[in-house]
Amino acid sequence: MATSATLSRTSAFFREVIADTPTDPHLEACLQCGTCGGSCPSGPDMDHTPRTLFAMIAAGMREPVLRSNTPWYCVSCYACVERCPQDIHITDVMYTLKRLAIKAGYASQSSAARAPGFSQTFIDHVENYGRSFELGLITRYYLRHRPLDALKVAPIGMGLLKRRRLDLSPRPIRQLDQLKAILERAREIDNAKSA
Repeated sequence: MATSATLSRTSAFFREVIADTPTDPHLEACLQCGTCGGSCPSGPDMDHTPRTLFAMIAAGMREPVLRSNTPWYCVSCYACVERCPQDIHITDVMYTLKRLAIKAGYASQSSAARAPGFSQTFIDHVENYGRSFELGLITRYYLRHRPLDALKVAPIGMGLLKRRRLDLSPRPIRQLDQLKAILERAREIDNAKSA
């Protein structure tokens, strides 16, 4: 039986994932031990555990991997990375898979099809304020992507506002200009790498 490392030498998709991940994720070192999936708080919602996804990547199963909801349910808590005996950068791989899924047009076809819209709304707030602005995040997301469902969550929002658990306006971080300069430089590096 071929191991993940053996398959990885022949899979163009495996090499693509490695090349598109900003750091060396050490994916070829995966032992298929399952620690990542067992550590993941979102594991029960994923259609494939990270371990299964890595075997699929090694086998060159590009389309099923990029249609998977697994990367979209990753909450970036890094529990898997902390517990991985091989020091695989699992969260970095999940970000890479999200980017590849969006680029290939598969993100809207996963069972987490709404996740890219939510993710982009969150990113926009972080870029504009340096942090999340929950009221703006939820309002903007629901109005843009799920307008009919907005009425369903309105009572929850009103309860949070009543208890002063939501800010009515965003509070930008100090030195936001420096964060914006860092993000702009990261975009330049990414664009140069893609060219």
